[in-house]
Amino acid sequence: MCGITGWIDWERDLLQAGPVLEEMTQTLAPRGPDASGSWLSTHAALGHRRLIVVDPAGGGQPMVRRQGEHTYVLVYNGELYNTAELRAELADLGYAFQGRSDTEVLLTAYMAWGRACVNRFNGIFAFAVWDEFEQSLFLARDRMGVKPLFYTQQGSALLFASELKAILAHPLVKPEIDVTGLAEVMVMGPARTPGHGVFRGIREVRPGYYLTFTKENLRLERYWHLESRLHQDDLDATVSKVRKLFLDTVSRQLVSDVPVCTFLSGGLDSSAITAVAAQSYSEAGLGPLRTFSIDYKDNDRHFQASEFQPNSDAPWAKLMSEACGTEHNTVIIDTPQLVEALGDAVIARDLPGMADVDSSLLLFCREIKQQATVALSGECADEIFGGYPWFRSEEALNSGTFPWSRQLEERTGVFSPDVLEAIRPREYLDQRYRETLDEVPECPDDLPREKSMRQMFYLNLIWFMTTLLDRKDRMSMADGLEVRVPFCDHRLVEYVWNIPWSMKFCDQREKGLLRRALKGILPDTVLARRKSPYPKTHNPAYTAAVSTRLREILHDPASPLRPLINHKALLAMTDAGGKVFDRPWFGQLMTGPQLFAYLIQLDIWLREYKVSIK
Repeated sequence: MCGITGWIDWERDLLQAGPVLEEMTQTLAPRGPDASGSWLSTHAALGHRRLIVVDPAGGGQPMVRRQGEHTYVLVYNGELYNTAELRAELADLGYAFQGRSDTEVLLTAYMAWGRACVNRFNGIFAFAVWDEFEQSLFLARDRMGVKPLFYTQQGSALLFASELKAILAHPLVKPEIDVTGLAEVMVMGPARTPGHGVFRGIREVRPGYYLTFTKENLRLERYWHLESRLHQDDLDATVSKVRKLFLDTVSRQLVSDVPVCTFLSGGLDSSAITAVAAQSYSEAGLGPLRTFSIDYKDNDRHFQASEFQPNSDAPWAKLMSEACGTEHNTVIIDTPQLVEALGDAVIARDLPGMADVDSSLLLFCREIKQQATVALSGECADEIFGGYPWFRSEEALNSGTFPWSRQLEERTGVFSPDVLEAIRPREYLDQRYRETLDEVPECPDDLPREKSMRQMFYLNLIWFMTTLLDRKDRMSMADGLEVRVPFCDHRLVEYVWNIPWSMKFCDQREKGLLRRALKGILPDTVLARRKSPYPKTHNPAYTAAVSTRLREILHDPASPLRPLINHKALLAMTDAGGKVFDRPWFGQLMTGPQLFAYLIQLDIWLREYKVSIK
């Protein structure tokens, strides 16, 4: 994986823009620690940081190719999993290749098919192609939004980058937020409205979209969306198709010239990926597959089962590692590390995020990077197959809001009156919810119950899944670790989207359909294990540490967080150890201690990025 950035400007001579471009590009060095490159012309400046995964010699960027009068320049972040098929098709059309990288295949595909090339890609990507002859820029993002891509238009200039920090490094852009941006971090966070960049004037290219920019105009167009139709296959055929698609996507995503590993929690999703990967490694004679799991110091003493986290991972990861013959590693995170890394996680994400759920992943990836460069992870199976508790909750289905963000009043009780009046949290949340429901692709054959379930799946795919993908990309790429997510293969997502809930919930089990598809691949005990999310610390020392840190912030006259917060209410919460939240205020893991940590991250963000609220 890599980091990309660029500057297109019709009123400046960008041949002189090297120092600014270098500053923008350098902010992305953690994403691409292996190499750096730039390309300048009168109206275009493109920068790239590279993490070498395939073809070290032939995949350098920016990549330049010429065809007739046209000079094409590419900067690209991602992986194509159908590179071999595309290369063969392009060779049949008469195109020749200088190396074997997917970068060259992607650029050649654009030269051959123009913007329609994105419809042929199976992969995760964010890329830009500058056509020097046409004086036009093409930006595109993958269908699921695995790879990030932001942009802003400032007068005659367009700036883009993999991460917000690269855009903020440009002198034209100020770290400002307006009332809408404030609502994003105070109400929607750690989620983010699709397409919203939080900072004033910065937007995100949404998943499945591309952007074209010329001197005449900027156009944003959607090239992919889910299509709703009646599912025709019976249960047996559906199980067979899901199994076939899953096996194919894992196989494709094992391709690499550098060490590959898997995240292994012992849950259904990571275990399935690990089992297939380990078998592939064994058949190829590559030795044992490396696997990694995360745990927390003293969690064995303090773990408390709940509806959202029924059991701990450690014995299950051990069982799967032994069954698959992997070389297993457990990374143990201690409380002081977890608290200290809250700031690093903010810098990685450029925004306050999922608190210690972020910082723990950042530390986890940092340890994995010492042994591997590419990892496969089980994200997104729950959004696609319906694994979360709220898919089976009538209360959640009928709540009229985002099912992972239902304790709004408790959360906003710590906001200052001025903030509440400015952002109107309930109105803002409801507006974003209604906007999303208006997008749901309807199927005329759906009965009311199925229509309701389709809406629930769409909310999860568009909001919750992209929040987790955002987290996974930033925390892993901050340490130069490429993480691939096989369950995000668009072919699998498209097929499962139209499978009725009765099949997805077959055997009256969450992800019952997936469990059936994995029979014979996983041990029966793992197939039967209840859903358990990414682990968090249960150590009371963590609650004490974030409570102390938050009280320090509240008593600091220089804290930019203080004007946004109801001091009395928040101090009362810290005295109670955050126990106001008996259920998560976001997702499955974020209760009182995570609210404290989120507010600490908000304070760090406001200070470090020198954010002004306009």
